[in-house]
Amino acid sequence: MGIFDKLFRRNKNVETEEAEKVEEKKEELKEEIKEEIKEEVKVESTENTENIEKVENEVVEEVTKVEEPVKVNISQRLTKSKEGFFSKLKNIFTSKSKIDDSIYEELEDLLIQSDVGLGMTTNLINDLEKKVKANKISETSEVYEILKGLMSEFLLSQDSKVHLKDNRINVILIVGVNGVGKTTTIGKLALKYKKLGKKVLLGAGDTFRAAAVEQLEEWARRADVDIIKGREGADPASVVYDTLSKAEATKADVVIIDTAGRLHNKANLMRELEKINNIIKKKIGEQEYESLLVIDGTTGQNGLNQAKEFNSVTDLTGFIVTKLDGTAKGGIVFSVSEELKKPIKFIGLGEKIEDLIEFNAKDFVEAIFN
Repeated sequence: MGIFDKLFRRNKNVETEEAEKVEEKKEELKEEIKEEIKEEVKVESTENTENIEKVENEVVEEVTKVEEPVKVNISQRLTKSKEGFFSKLKNIFTSKSKIDDSIYEELEDLLIQSDVGLGMTTNLINDLEKKVKANKISETSEVYEILKGLMSEFLLSQDSKVHLKDNRINVILIVGVNGVGKTTTIGKLALKYKKLGKKVLLGAGDTFRAAAVEQLEEWARRADVDIIKGREGADPASVVYDTLSKAEATKADVVIIDTAGRLHNKANLMRELEKINNIIKKKIGEQEYESLLVIDGTTGQNGLNQAKEFNSVTDLTGFIVTKLDGTAKGGIVFSVSEELKKPIKFIGLGEKIEDLIEFNAKDFVEAIFN
């Protein structure tokens, strides 16, 4: 069994899980419809029974047309990174006939240029040299395989799943600076969970940015979910309180809350997020909830710096990296996960609803290295 078989065998395909959930929802919906028909129509004769069965079959046929989860071809969406960063990475080893210091020097330059980050680059090079010497490796192709394994371990060692619990409110707090795709991401998440049969509620907590509420309202309309909003300039914490109160009253399954994306005033940001976190804890108790930072994958080290700032003022549980289909670097995925010791929960690979997918380390690594 190879190194990747060992590393990946415990990971279950995300799309398969979603497909199974949709199938379960279909069956539940079919049974509900049949029961409603039987309650509404009095069965007095064989003819009526046949009519009921005919109506049932027609409705069930429509239910069967529920949209299936679209499987995104990650490898195709990451073409820019594969042809850029990872192609150059492989060329370092295929162009050399022997292992010497120049390989490590070129590798260090490339990793830093590709947004992997200085800290992780240093660790990678040191670990790589140790393994090469310890195993008395002489072939450059073998060094490349070791490097793949080391980079993969940084991603595979963390739990990237968003675990939704039944019979309770699952809160997902979304933070991030303006322009990273925060509102769009919330809309895609809302539709994703709505399709899985969850009752979703949005909270428009970004009350400062012009048109932020209107944009979120449009996404709520597209996803056909409810939204709670306040007046422009209102206290974000009050909107969060109203949202969670509504969630309690309507027995919502998933609550997704938007927040202001102002990073220029760290003190104000800290106070706002602290108030919001206190409100959430007051309403749902000590149960865990997700606090996810949205990062633009094309911004590289700037995105990593943003992540460090937000991580210093709020207890993040993970990241959403958007626009990965538009970068030829791609190293941000490794650096943000390693340096901040928090997992990537979702990645954005395009503009369509289905292009926001749960991050699966196995699929990602296979796509970029193979």
